[in-house]
Amino acid sequence: MTAHQTISIVGAGAWGTALANAAARAGRNVVLYARDSAAAEQIGQTRENPKLPGIQLAKAIAVTSDLTQAGKADAVLLVTPAQSLREAATALAPHLAPGTPVVVCAKGIERGTHRFMTQIVTEVAPHVVPAILSGPSFDVDVARGLPTAVTLATNDETLAKALVHALGSATFRPYHSTDVRGVEIGGAAKNVLAIAAGIVAGRKLGASALAALTTRGFAELMRLGLACGAKAETIAGLSGLGDLLLSCSSPQSRNFSHGIALGKGEAPARGKLVEGEFTAPVLIELAAEKNIEMPVASAVAAILRGALTIDEAIETLLTRPFRAEG
Repeated sequence: MTAHQTISIVGAGAWGTALANAAARAGRNVVLYARDSAAAEQIGQTRENPKLPGIQLAKAIAVTSDLTQAGKADAVLLVTPAQSLREAATALAPHLAPGTPVVVCAKGIERGTHRFMTQIVTEVAPHVVPAILSGPSFDVDVARGLPTAVTLATNDETLAKALVHALGSATFRPYHSTDVRGVEIGGAAKNVLAIAAGIVAGRKLGASALAALTTRGFAELMRLGLACGAKAETIAGLSGLGDLLLSCSSPQSRNFSHGIALGKGEAPARGKLVEGEFTAPVLIELAAEKNIEMPVASAVAAILRGALTIDEAIETLLTRPFRAEG
C-alpha cells in the first residue's frame, strides 16, 4: 500500500473535482473539501459537481465541508485560485500534521508580495512540505480519464517520487521534479502568453503570427525562468513549453478564449476564472525586478489595464528593433 493512501482535495471547483477523480482512479481514498456546506451536500448526494457538469464523482470520493476532516489526509492537494491561496492555506494550516505534503495546484504569482505559490505555503504553514503540480491539462480531460501528463515538483526527490506514485495511473501521468521554481514559473507565465495568443487568433493575424508569438513568448518564459533560478530543461518540458503550446492553441483554455474575445473586440465571457488577467501585472513587475525584457507579456498587461489598444500593442511589438534569436 502506498505511503499516501488518503488524499484530500481542498477546493471543489472544476479542477479540484477532476483531480479528485484522478486520485480515486489511482486507488486512493479521497476527500473532496468544499467550503460551502450546501454545495458539499449537493455534490455528495448527486455525485456530480455543477462546475463540472456531466462528470460523475468516483465512489471512492467522500465530500465534506469540514476542514478538520480534510486536514487528516496523508497528502493534501490545494486547489484554489492563485490570489486566494494564502487565505485557504492559512485556514488549512492548523489542521495539518507536521510533514504533511501540500501540493499546490494553482498557477500564478501573488499580487503585492510577488510570492510564488509554494512560498506562500511555507510562510503560513512552515510545518508542512510544499509541492507544486502543473502542466498541460484540462479539467474535463482529467476528470474523464483521458491521457494526461503533468509535472509534480518538490525539493525532496524521494517525496516527489512517492507523490507521483500515489497520484499516477494509466491515464494520469505525473513526472517528478525537484525544480519547484521552474514548474511555478512555467505555469504562471503561460497563462499570460495564452491571452496574447488568443488576441492574435481573434484578430485573424494568421498561423504564422501565432507561431511567432508562441515561440517569442517561450523565449520570454525561458529568460525569466533562468533569472529566477529555474532549470532550462524544466521550462522546455511539460510544465513550460508543453503547457504553453496547449494553452495557446485550444479553445478549452480560458486564457486563450479570453484573448480571442479581446481580439475580436468583444467583451470576454465572465463567470470563469482567467488567471492570466491577475498574473499579467505581477509577472511584469517580477520581470522588471530581474531586469528581464518580456515585450509580449508587457503588451498583454498594457492591454488588460487599458494603457494600450490592441492595434497600438501590435504596432509596438512590430516596430521593436531587430535583434538576435534567443
